[in-house]
Amino acid sequence: MRFRYGKQDWKTLERGEESCYLMTNGLGGFSSLTLTGSCSRIDHAVLMACMRSPNNRYNMIHRLEEILCIEEERIHISSQNYKEEENQEEGYRYQTDFAYEDVPQWTYLAKGVAITRTIVLGQGENTIGISYQITNRSGKKVSLEVLPHLMFAAKGTLPSRDQSYVMDGNMISSNGQKLYIWTDGELCEMALQVCEGIYYSADACDGRMELGRTMINHRIIKNVEDGSCVTFSIVYGTIPKLPQIEEMLKSIKEYHRALICQSGFDEEPAATLSVSANQFISYRSSTAGQTILAGFPFFEDWGRDTMIAIHGCCLATRQYKTAESILKTFMSYCKKGLMPNLFPEGKEEPGYNTVDASLLFILAVYEYYKRTKDTVFVKSAYHTMAEIIQWYKDGTDYGIHMDEDGLLMAGRELDQVTWMDVRVGEILPTPRHGKPVEINAYWYNALCIMEELKRFFPETNMDYGSLAQRVKKSFEKFWNEKEGCLKDVLSGTKADNQIRCNQIWAVSLPFSVLSPDKEKQVTEVVYRELYTPLGLRTLAMSDKEFHPYYGGALLERDLAYHQGTVWVFPMGAYYLAYLKVNGYSEEAKECVRRQLDSLESALREGCIGQLPEIYDGENPVSSKGCFAQAWSVGEVLRVYDALRE
Repeated sequence: MRFRYGKQDWKTLERGEESCYLMTNGLGGFSSLTLTGSCSRIDHAVLMACMRSPNNRYNMIHRLEEILCIEEERIHISSQNYKEEENQEEGYRYQTDFAYEDVPQWTYLAKGVAITRTIVLGQGENTIGISYQITNRSGKKVSLEVLPHLMFAAKGTLPSRDQSYVMDGNMISSNGQKLYIWTDGELCEMALQVCEGIYYSADACDGRMELGRTMINHRIIKNVEDGSCVTFSIVYGTIPKLPQIEEMLKSIKEYHRALICQSGFDEEPAATLSVSANQFISYRSSTAGQTILAGFPFFEDWGRDTMIAIHGCCLATRQYKTAESILKTFMSYCKKGLMPNLFPEGKEEPGYNTVDASLLFILAVYEYYKRTKDTVFVKSAYHTMAEIIQWYKDGTDYGIHMDEDGLLMAGRELDQVTWMDVRVGEILPTPRHGKPVEINAYWYNALCIMEELKRFFPETNMDYGSLAQRVKKSFEKFWNEKEGCLKDVLSGTKADNQIRCNQIWAVSLPFSVLSPDKEKQVTEVVYRELYTPLGLRTLAMSDKEFHPYYGGALLERDLAYHQGTVWVFPMGAYYLAYLKVNGYSEEAKECVRRQLDSLESALREGCIGQLPEIYDGENPVSSKGCFAQAWSVGEVLRVYDALRE
C-alpha cells in the first residue's frame, strides 16, 4: 500500500510531526522520523542500532541537518523544532511530497533545485542508507551539506555534554560504540559541536523528556553544477564492510513482496498489515530464537503481548516457523507453570507477574497445531502445557490458584496480573483481584484443548474434560442478569458489575463457555457500550470512573489507561465474536468488512501503515501510547484471516 502526503499535511511543523514512519531490522533496531524528517520524540532516530537483540539499543544517528547552498545563500531543507525560535529549521516550507511504501521518501523544491531523499534500513544488521537525488535548474552552482546529529547514547537517554567522539578515517567511536561510514560525497571532519534544545513535542505533552541534545563531528558535501542531475549516497553501520544502498533497496522490496505473497492476503490493507506485523518480529540473543516486541517506540518483548500477537503476526500471516521458534523460546523459561512476562537481560531474572500468558500459550499452541498439524511440536510442548494446568490447579505465585468451584483466582495485595495491570505506587486503578472473566474463559479453553490433545498421550490420567465442564457450570456466576452481559470479575466489590471489554473473549474463543443466546447478548452489549471504529473502550462511558482523555504526566495517564481509554487489540475479539454469533454468514462478513474500512484512514495517521496502542476514550481521533503495537496489528489480521475462510 503506497501512502502519499502533500503540503496540506504539514501546514505547520507541528502538523507535520503528527505522523511518522517506522522501519525495523529484525534485531530490535529501527529507524523512525516524522513526515517532515524531524524528531518529535527522543526515541526517534535515523538509526537506532541494537547491540544485543532485542533491547540493548543505542540512538546512534538521531537526525539529519541538511543545508542547500546556492552561492552565498544557505537554505535549510531539514526541519526540526527547537526550544529557541532562532534555531528552528523550517525545511517543511520547501517540502513538496512525502511517500512511503517500502521505504520513506521526501521531496523538496527550493529556487529551482529539486531534492529527493530516500532512507532504507538494512534487514538483519544495523545499517542505514541515505540517498539524495539533486536536480539543479537554478542557473547557479549549488551544493548540499549534510550534517548528521549524533548521540551514541542508550535508547531514551541523552549523550553527556563532555562525551567524546573520535573520528578515525571512516569510523566514529564514542561511549563504547563504533559506527562506520561510506559515502560518494565529500566527507569532512569538524570540530565537535554540541546542539542543545531540540524540542520533543510528542514527549512533552505526555510529561516525558522535553528537550534533547545532539553532537556533530562531521559533514558530507555534494557539489552540483547548473543543469545537471546527480545522485549521491551515505551508508552508516556498525560493521566495517557496508552494503551499497542499491542492494539495500532491492533487498527490502523483495523481502516485503515475499512476506505479502506468503501471507496470501488479497485485500490491500491486510497485505500492508502483514508487512507491518513482521516489523515486531525480532531475534533474541539470550535464547537464540525469535520473539515479538510489544510496541514501538517504548516496549520490549512481553509474554502476554507475545501470546496474543502471535495469532495474527505469525499464524494469520503463515509464518509458522517463526511461530514455532517463539513458542519454544517461551517454553524454555516456564517456571512454576508461569510464562515470563518480561525476559531477562544480562544477569537479571525473568519477571513472571502475569496470569494470562501461560493460558494464552496453550491457546497459541492449539491454533498452531490446527494450521500445521505439527504433532511433533505439540508432543514437545504438551509436558509444559500439562505443567501449567497442574500448577494453576494447585496454586502458584501471585495468588494464582483454582478455587473450590473450579474457577481461577489471581492477584493479591498490590499484584496486578491481568492485562489491566497499572499500579501507581499503592494505587490500583483497576484492581481485578478475585476471578477475572477473561482469565476464566482462557482457563476453560485451555482445559478443553488439553482434553482434545491428550489423544496423543493415552497414558495421561488427568480428566481435563470433566474439570472443563465444572468450570463451565461455575462460569454462570459471571452472568449479570440486569445488564444482560458478563461481570468483569468476581470479587465482591463494585468492580464486579463494571461493563468492560474483557467479557468479549468469553465469546470469541474457540470453545464456548456460554450458551449461543448469551454469547449474542454479550456481543450486543459490548457493541452498544464499548465499540468504536478504532477499538473498544475499556470501560462504559456511563461509569462514574470513566476517563474521557489519555495524556499528561505519568500519573494522569496511568489513571486513565484502563478506565475508558480505547484499545485497538480487543476490537479483533469483538469482530471474531460478531462473526461467530452470526454463523460466519456472508452478510456478517460483509458487515465486518465495511467496518474495517475505517482502519484505512487510521493507517495514515500516527505511524504510517501501523496501528497504535490506544486512543482517547470519549472521541478516539489521534493515536496515543505506542505508535505501533504488535497485538493491535495482530488481532486485526486475525479478523482479515477469518474473513477469507
